[in-house]
Amino acid sequence: MKFMKLGTRPDSFYSEAATRTVLSDVPGNIVICIDNVSYLLHKFQLLPKCGLLQHLCPESGDSNIATIELHDVPGGAEAFELCAKFCYGMTINISAHNLVPALCAAKFLRMTEAVEKGNLVLKLEAFLHSCILVGWKDSIVTLQSTLKLPEWSENLGIVRKCIDSIVEKILTPHSKVSWSYTYTRPGYTKKNSQSVPKDWWTEDLSDLDIELFRCIILAVRSTYILPPQLIGEALHVYACRWLPDTANVKPSETKITKSKEDLEKNRQILEKIVGMIPSDRGSVSVGFLLRLLNIANYLAVSSTTKTELIRRSSLQFEEAKVSDLLFPSQSTSNTHFYDVDSVVAVLECLRALWRRQYSGAAENSHFLRYIRKVGKLVDSYLRVVVMDINMPVSKVIQLVEALPDIARPNHDDLYKAINMYLKEHPDLSKADKKRLCRILDCQKLSSEVRAHAVKNERLPLRTVVQVLFFDQEQAAITTDNHGKLKPDIDNGVEKEARDRTGFSEISERDGHRTRRTDVKLLPAAEKEMKDDRSEFDVKSVKSSRTREMSREIKTLSKSESKKMVPKGSRSEHGGEQRQVKR
Repeated sequence: MKFMKLGTRPDSFYSEAATRTVLSDVPGNIVICIDNVSYLLHKFQLLPKCGLLQHLCPESGDSNIATIELHDVPGGAEAFELCAKFCYGMTINISAHNLVPALCAAKFLRMTEAVEKGNLVLKLEAFLHSCILVGWKDSIVTLQSTLKLPEWSENLGIVRKCIDSIVEKILTPHSKVSWSYTYTRPGYTKKNSQSVPKDWWTEDLSDLDIELFRCIILAVRSTYILPPQLIGEALHVYACRWLPDTANVKPSETKITKSKEDLEKNRQILEKIVGMIPSDRGSVSVGFLLRLLNIANYLAVSSTTKTELIRRSSLQFEEAKVSDLLFPSQSTSNTHFYDVDSVVAVLECLRALWRRQYSGAAENSHFLRYIRKVGKLVDSYLRVVVMDINMPVSKVIQLVEALPDIARPNHDDLYKAINMYLKEHPDLSKADKKRLCRILDCQKLSSEVRAHAVKNERLPLRTVVQVLFFDQEQAAITTDNHGKLKPDIDNGVEKEARDRTGFSEISERDGHRTRRTDVKLLPAAEKEMKDDRSEFDVKSVKSSRTREMSREIKTLSKSESKKMVPKGSRSEHGGEQRQVKR
């Protein structure tokens, strides 16, 4: 960082009884009052260089002490003292940190060439143009310092000159960048190499206030020289620098430490960052968009900002990874950890977009590949969030039904997620189990998964019966295709029940649950049966369960076969899924 040294005399300002004065054999004859500080100085040193003081204190009666109040001097007492020391010829050091207040104060005091040749204003302006604006970091520091004197800096053109200088350097081809730059982010392994990275400027720019940062980004974007991805990288670096990290904390744990001023500042930063995101697809990653959405929920930003983030996320959702979706819920009313609501909102936006843009059958091939990739992603996400012990059934169902049925050509992954949810929530009610398993389409299960399902003691009896029904239907179709006689469904079910002596059965008759493993009932089931009958016969129970399952199959085959297809199994074009011929 460059600096300018002016004056040769040593600094001799000191404080005495709340007054700043100078070591001198000549008593002071002018008092300058600035805020709570008083300066006892000499007219013959100040007036020749300060046009304002000449106007306020004519040189008549030098022996009389004149008092002048300059409470509105820009930069306050500190900036005035720099100007006063220059008048005395004392040594002062000017750098990017104090140039702006010194220049504004000198302008205020009219220390121009019209008053005296080689005055302070000329020297400071020369330093600004020859050193500050030529340097990279100096321009940024100077621009940031203009926030303390925004009106003066704007009127004197300091802000515009600094922004123009910074933008010019950003647009310089990175192969020609020879000055030092900051690049300290973790993971950058080529820091010691000769080549300068294309985003060398992003981290230094993140030091700026959001409004100044926005002015530079908009100026760079207006040239259409840099790619949108580079603009997006700058926004990403700035967001990481200033926005709160909500990845591993609950809102109740963080908002306590945040004041209203901090929250409002963060809210403004987020809204302006969203407004600066280039419209080009892929300018920022979907993971970054989803993180901004989570922060937006935490900061309670405007609905317009949230809607824009949801829309942008839906356009790139296929690029997401499961880790991009695992952010905490920011609603204080939720007991579960993961923010499923935001993911559902993005999926619903994606579904609405498909209805508008891909309604024609000829255009569906591209979207079919897209939506099925999204379906696999959501099912993988489901297998993580169902592990949350506080995750309600309604959220799981809402997440599954947010996608159209064509997103899942098979339900194997969905079955695994449901099975994991039932395992992690053993106290789930029968009604909730039925609601959860109703979203499962047994026709879309592979033979291996169906074989696992019929032995799964966690599933409701209704679901097991459906799986057996479709298993027998598939077997019957396979037999017909080979030119053989179609076996009777009831006999097949009875044989299935006889052969599966090692799997657990679930009885929902009269609202009770009965479990059988190798024809051995749990104590609760035994008590229930003993209460109903004085004598209990294992063989009769087995045949009774088989008849019950057979009756379920008959009922389904005659009148309720259509109901086995979940609600969401209708296509988005209103067509029914193909029913298996019997």
